[in-house]
Amino acid sequence: MNALGKKIRLLRHQKGWSQEDVAKRLDISIPAFSKIETGITDVNLSRLNQISKLFGLSIVQLLSTSDSEEDKQCLTELTEINKKLQQREVEVIDLQKKVIDLYEQLHKK
Repeated sequence: MNALGKKIRLLRHQKGWSQEDVAKRLDISIPAFSKIETGITDVNLSRLNQISKLFGLSIVQLLSTSDSEEDKQCLTELTEINKKLQQREVEVIDLQKKVIDLYEQLHKK
């Protein structure tokens, strides 16, 4: 497996996504994505751009092979922030439901 494929696989795991999830987001087949992760397929620039955007990175960051502690820490922090954001989104949806329920109760009286 090449370095880029390993990095994409690591990023996918950090997001908790399956190969199917990523393949759907990239609008490609699961086998095609698997070949990217395993390094069988060379990735063109437009696909690199698509993958980097999917993971919230620049192409340079995606292609960077340095595994510095700072990079790992940033990825860990980013993963945690994404989890917190998802939790907040759930809370917002719950609050919106409560507002709708209260609005409906008000107009029934």
